[in-house]
Amino acid sequence: MTRVVKLRTRLRPDASGVSGTARTDRRLTALLGRVSTGDVAVLDQVDLDGPTADALVEAGVVAVLNRAEMISGRFPNRGPQILVDAHIAMVDQLVATGGRDPLSVIGDGRRVRILGGSVLIGDEVVAEGREVTAEVVTEQLGAAHAGLATQLQTLTHNSAEFVRREEALLLHGEGLPRLRTKTKGRPVVVVGQGPDDAAELRSMRRYLREMHPVVIATGDGLDVARSAGLTPDVVVLDSRTEELPAARALRSARDVVITEPPGAARGGTSTERFGRCGVRTVVMQTTAAPADAALLLADGAGARPIVGVGLRGTLEEFLDAQRDALGSGYVTRLKVGPHLVDATAVPMLYSGQLRARHAYLVLLIGLIAVAAAIATTQVGHQWALDLRDQLEQLVHDLRGRLS
Repeated sequence: MTRVVKLRTRLRPDASGVSGTARTDRRLTALLGRVSTGDVAVLDQVDLDGPTADALVEAGVVAVLNRAEMISGRFPNRGPQILVDAHIAMVDQLVATGGRDPLSVIGDGRRVRILGGSVLIGDEVVAEGREVTAEVVTEQLGAAHAGLATQLQTLTHNSAEFVRREEALLLHGEGLPRLRTKTKGRPVVVVGQGPDDAAELRSMRRYLREMHPVVIATGDGLDVARSAGLTPDVVVLDSRTEELPAARALRSARDVVITEPPGAARGGTSTERFGRCGVRTVVMQTTAAPADAALLLADGAGARPIVGVGLRGTLEEFLDAQRDALGSGYVTRLKVGPHLVDATAVPMLYSGQLRARHAYLVLLIGLIAVAAAIATTQVGHQWALDLRDQLEQLVHDLRGRLS
């Protein structure tokens, strides 16, 4: 049922609120690529998910305006709580003046002010909605727990559909492209965008420095890897991606893999798009999300082990994923499970390689221990006396030559 709100046209001149530059886009991926510090994100997404909220927090937005409901009650999605914890203002169920589309009315690049549930340009209210406070989030998430059973059924259904569609790929590796990067028997690190991606990479510095793993990055994980000083060997992108990474960053990779749904014209316009940038690509026909395709690529190429950075891993994170990624993520982790290690576990499992100075120190300590043991015997005592006499004679000879 459509929510009708009677808009106020003016507010008190002393009202303050939160101000910023509006960034509007119905294409969520494109919007996340454009928002920056101090912006107000204006979107249209039911049940704001955790990864999207994490990206908005990382971008430094000051407010999020949503035409749809932040929490529909189907399941307890994590996104609104993440924004509450980051003290980011939220308004959902936006309605614009005259029943027009609020994203069009607000417009991209305009200076807006949010006061409670009102959106102002200058002193005029152009749209209103519900102010999503911490209390609202707590109350609605509590009620949404009843929707978990439905979301679990959706996860089960989508996983079964993904197995049916991708049977040849999952069971026989059919459709995996041949890469120029050699990964068989080598450690591989798959980098995606997640809430703790930068911290996870920092905790792995020693592992990365000593093991020199192959680095596979998704499109949204490319900047994450490069910010940590890594140059990805392989980049995996969705052919439907609107905003392409910088051509220079793609050209630095040995392989760029484009995922396309099975049955699509192989390569086609997506390959041409990258060709115009001077980027050589190979196509992988799959409905898997880029991060899941990267895991399947590494596993199919014989990588051991595979370390995941910024990837979903818990049941709550799978349920919080967007609907088209539910089955892909769950089934992929079942497939690569024996070889997959979460980045958070690496510092606990990897103690580092034995360095030369460590070996020399152990050898020196051993020699000192042997010498001390020998010195306690009668033979050792005699050796010590002989060594002392020889050293005294050597010192006497040196003094004689120098005098």
